Amino acid sequence: MAITLRSRREIELMRKAGEVVADVLLKLQEVAKPGITTGRLDNIALQMTVQAGAEPLFKGVRSPYARIPFPACICASINEQVVHGIPSEAVTLKNGDILSIDFGVRLDGYCGDAAVTVAVGEISKDKRRLMDVTKHLLDIAIARAKPGIKWSRIAAEMQNYAESAGFSVVKDFVGHGIGKNMHEEPRVPNFVSDELLNCDIVLAEGMILAVEPMVNAGTSDVQTLKDGWVVVTKDKKCSAHFEHTIAIVKNGCEVLTVK
Repeated sequence: MAITLRSRREIELMRKAGEVVADVLLKLQEVAKPGITTGRLDNIALQMTVQAGAEPLFKGVRSPYARIPFPACICASINEQVVHGIPSEAVTLKNGDILSIDFGVRLDGYCGDAAVTVAVGEISKDKRRLMDVTKHLLDIAIARAKPGIKWSRIAAEMQNYAESAGFSVVKDFVGHGIGKNMHEEPRVPNFVSDELLNCDIVLAEGMILAVEPMVNAGTSDVQTLKDGWVVVTKDKKCSAHFEHTIAIVKNGCEVLTVK
């Protein structure tokens, strides 16, 4: 497993890409209100990306399971949709929905990638708790990540926190290394498995990771719809998703997808 370690210059370039991602996600959180379509959110993301001189990472990505490349700039996943929700002018947000927005760009040859789950209007206490727990998993990773730490220790704490709250961590999708390409080594799970224990990741200065816990209100089991893109929970209960791109530095980590 060849993991590329990035220089300080490269980290700063990735921070610039991350700032574009952060700007877009902040704007989308502001306008994600009842009555707006997910297609409109995607149009806003595209306009802001172009204005920043960047290119969207997701648009045009191919999957062996889908007939068409991903058609949008953002993934807009509502309620039981876990990831890869396709924006559309035919999909209108409703009061009480939760919306997971995943977004990434490439700027000057380097990538940034982040996700956030947004409350649309007034949501239930159960949905709010799901969001809070999922966000806390990401906070755990950011707080613990530093050179010399084995990723399995962090993943175990993330998984234990989610499960102790009565939720389940999605195992079919994991975080990833990121740099000049959206997906690079290593795979970064939010749970402990034999695969991780047999080939653990020892964090090192210069690693860049996209850490993205996805947590379900019910079972961890998911399925992909007939379009080959949209992934939903098998029990149709809600899912939440948070992500940041982080750089491992001398004394810890730096979050690159913030303003």
